[in-house]
Amino acid sequence: MHLKGKSVVVGVCGGIAAYKVVDVVSRLKKLDAVLDVIMTDNACKFVTPLTFRSLSHRPVITDMFEEPDQWDVRHISLAQKADLFVIAPATANIIGKLAAGIADDMLTTTVMATKAPVLIVPAMNYNMYANPVVQQNINTLKLRGYMFMEPDTGVMAAEGGSGKGRLPEPPVIVETILEILKPGRDLEGLKILVTAGPTREPVDPVRYISNRSSGKMGYAVAQAALERGAEVLLISGPVSIESPAGAEVISIMTAQEMYAAVMENYISSDIIVMLAAVADYRPAEVSGIKIKKKDDELTLRLEKTADILRELGKVKDGRILVGSCAETNDLLDNARKKIESKNLDMIIANDVTMKGAGFEVDTNIIKLVKKDGSIVDLPLMSKKEAAHRIFDEIHPFLCNEKRVSILYQRDK
Repeated sequence: MHLKGKSVVVGVCGGIAAYKVVDVVSRLKKLDAVLDVIMTDNACKFVTPLTFRSLSHRPVITDMFEEPDQWDVRHISLAQKADLFVIAPATANIIGKLAAGIADDMLTTTVMATKAPVLIVPAMNYNMYANPVVQQNINTLKLRGYMFMEPDTGVMAAEGGSGKGRLPEPPVIVETILEILKPGRDLEGLKILVTAGPTREPVDPVRYISNRSSGKMGYAVAQAALERGAEVLLISGPVSIESPAGAEVISIMTAQEMYAAVMENYISSDIIVMLAAVADYRPAEVSGIKIKKKDDELTLRLEKTADILRELGKVKDGRILVGSCAETNDLLDNARKKIESKNLDMIIANDVTMKGAGFEVDTNIIKLVKKDGSIVDLPLMSKKEAAHRIFDEIHPFLCNEKRVSILYQRDK
């Protein structure tokens, strides 16, 4: 598993085990995590900030009042961007401060301001770790939702005695971080309909009008939904990629077939993610035999296909409806218009002229535009990673009380 796009803030405290955290940061960087390191004053006496800066490729924060490299309130910006906070080594002092609600330095202030999960990795003298006050502080923080790793038992680096209080080995800490950041089964019990791929509108028995959609983004979304515990119905146009194991798949060819399949199955869905590149127009007349080349020009009269997304917007009835748009210009304007005209909760917008985005590639660069006007910018990442980020942003919609009430009435 990689951590590309995941923001991990590492808080380093003043203990001899700080040298082990150098390896933790190095391993996280190799997994493509976005790393920020905060060091307490005492931590700087064991390891230099330069060491962490060289490994993280980011400024290391040691002073709450140092001149920022950009204009923001540093502890707030770090608190908001973090996907996970890790404090290692966590001393008895930092544990006591957090339990008491003390925020008197950059590390404690940032932890107090974050809503991200916090993993505390204690390391201290074994008698200190066993002290009833320390244990009470740990229990207090656990009750408040803080996560803890158990210290290892062994010979202490400083005093030479043996007992429980050693920092766990870096690979074990990183493995725990990966487990925490792994997408959970937060879609368990939900039914998700995903459309993917192109449609083909026949001109004659051997020709058709289509587009460059490979279906990769839609299939990645279906796979991510399965990994998060959902029951998935994938309605797919013709593609050359393998269907996600566990998904029910309905294969279609034309826009009309896509319309029929979606309208027949949407009613049992909780979330609908429309990623298929459905033809806007089709030939008004389809020749029953191959059209022969006779004249210098051939005129095809086209007619509009059904607007599936607009029809779903009329009948969504508490369901979460997510659309998509692939644009070459005016990306945000077009996305906002589509949200309003089609009654969407969110739209996945990408500029297909950007390198690494769009059709027939394994990466994407997308903007998630929500009906409240907020925008989530996702940088270049794999379509699989983008799919999980899409569900991260869909998840808050699931907690909407109005939606829950509508679904309850609908299912009665």
